[in-house]
Amino acid sequence: MAIFSPPRYQAPFKPYNREDISSFMKVFTAGEGLIKGVLFGCRMCGNCILQETAFVCPMTCPKGLRNGLCGGATPEACEVDATRPCTWYKIYKRAERMGRDHKLLEINAPLDGARVGRETWLDVIRTWRKTEGSPRFIEFFTNREKFDEDWERIFYKVRQPDWWQGDSEYHPPAYEEPISLLEANLRTGEFTCTAEIAPPLSVSTQSISEKSEFLREYVPAANFTDNASASARMGSIASSKICLDSGLEPVMQLQARDRSRVVIESDAMGAAGLGIKNILCLSGDHHRFGPAPMTKPDQFDMDAIQILWMLRRMRDEGIYLDGRPIKQRPEFFLGAAASPFGAPPKYEAIRAEKKINAGAQFIQTQPIFDYDGFLNWLEALDKRNLLDKVYILAGMIPLKSAKAAHYMADDVPGVAIPAEIVQRMDAAGDKDGQMEEGVAIALEMIEKLKKTPDISGIHFMAVHWEAIVPRLMDEGGLPKIQVKSLPLEEVSEVAR
Repeated sequence: MAIFSPPRYQAPFKPYNREDISSFMKVFTAGEGLIKGVLFGCRMCGNCILQETAFVCPMTCPKGLRNGLCGGATPEACEVDATRPCTWYKIYKRAERMGRDHKLLEINAPLDGARVGRETWLDVIRTWRKTEGSPRFIEFFTNREKFDEDWERIFYKVRQPDWWQGDSEYHPPAYEEPISLLEANLRTGEFTCTAEIAPPLSVSTQSISEKSEFLREYVPAANFTDNASASARMGSIASSKICLDSGLEPVMQLQARDRSRVVIESDAMGAAGLGIKNILCLSGDHHRFGPAPMTKPDQFDMDAIQILWMLRRMRDEGIYLDGRPIKQRPEFFLGAAASPFGAPPKYEAIRAEKKINAGAQFIQTQPIFDYDGFLNWLEALDKRNLLDKVYILAGMIPLKSAKAAHYMADDVPGVAIPAEIVQRMDAAGDKDGQMEEGVAIALEMIEKLKKTPDISGIHFMAVHWEAIVPRLMDEGGLPKIQVKSLPLEEVSEVAR
């Protein structure tokens, strides 16, 4: 058990190649690992960010998340292993006590495989010596402000490699005209809705084509999940392309769980080449949520915030992560997910700010059943001046049965359903009665959301019940798609 961090979930890293490591370096690295292991549960990741995480090691997180908690964590336990505390709750709480919560906004880099298992102390010393104007220890007492500035400059160079250069600033998109129909509709300021189509379990494309056909007159875009709950089905890229060919713009979900950074870049570039422009960046459900036999549960190579940062730079700066130039840049309208009820709103707001700073232009939330709780989350975002930087689409799942209500209330992380809603579904009678009660509950929430300032629309997640979306929009008085086509331009400003 580490003194300042939760226990390690996985063993410390080892160098992938030990041929160039001297005997002295092996002994030194072992000593560093021993000391940091006792203090921080260190995994020797090679890119220490303890100063940014209130001296709690984020690599003790089972997912290896380096930029904030996941949507299913609770103050009591980790989402992956209920016998463990959540690493990121500990980070947030200690950062608050130490007055270092502002440090949590920096976009931390993914690991460099060539550095894992190696020392970092000597790296700090080397950087200290090479940097002009390095802090002098006497200034700790004579000029503390200058010492702290110089200290921060040294450690920024250590933790932010040249190929990443993360920061805590907002980076607006470097283009002017809308890239996609979804973006064009959101820019009108009219209440805009999106839907979700479940990818099929088979190779048949009929269900996607049929659902796209009746949704395209109502919504500018439809989401396709990316092997949600760690369960295989038709992939998001293929489903999105079928939807696009059927006349409806897709929102392709791209999750990090099953992908290395190379595959993420490759899939994103491939999607852009196919004309898929809306990408929702997700960390992904942990492997444990999938069916048996479970995939080997390694820590994720990247998280949603890192994907947003990487894809934004590919679009706006025209570079791959490794620095290679992109001759014709991809066009991405980047989105993220949010869990208004996952963690306390003040923590979720930090997470949302990092996503927006990294590149998120729209946010689709988990389903809203607790309206007052949703308003608390919006207020937390407003305190951080975020609401004018992102389009927010409030999530909605129309309840189809009492069983579904109980399942979501009891077993779905990050979803909060008030007891009275579950009771209404229980008292609704037979199957048809329950479906009608679910529609009534949805329409009541639509009426509230329509009148809510600072949100841009609703995202319908009618799981295997997509046909209900037109009825909800018609009876709820929601506007249909406003912009149905973009100006005909062979090459956009971003591509030039």
